[in-house]
Amino acid sequence: MKIGELSTCTGVSIRSLRYYEQQGLLTPVRLENGYREYSPFAEEQVRTIQLYLNLGLSTEQIAGFLHCVLKNKESFCEEIVPVYREKLKEIDEQIKLLQSIKSNLEERMQSILEEQSSQEREE
Repeated sequence: MKIGELSTCTGVSIRSLRYYEQQGLLTPVRLENGYREYSPFAEEQVRTIQLYLNLGLSTEQIAGFLHCVLKNKESFCEEIVPVYREKLKEIDEQIKLLQSIKSNLEERMQSILEEQSSQEREE
């Protein structure tokens, strides 16, 4: 199948498919005219790539285990657990940062509301 067909059946843009190729996640055959030709298996590859991107993983991380998960279940791929652990640690750090920002915003808002309330009583 051509790149446009793969794009249509997966809902992934042609630009993204070309990016996946640059990152080594997809490997089409090049025809004599330079067109990309994808195997029927490419649709599953793209859907798998999308799944892992939606989990917040980078294409570099995905490249480290994609070949394994396309051939086996995730549970048979030793490479995936450290990536998941790393991602969970990163998410925990982001949550802590966001909680701190939220707390600071709530304090600022409370301070502003108290000051406004105080000014209204004085008037």
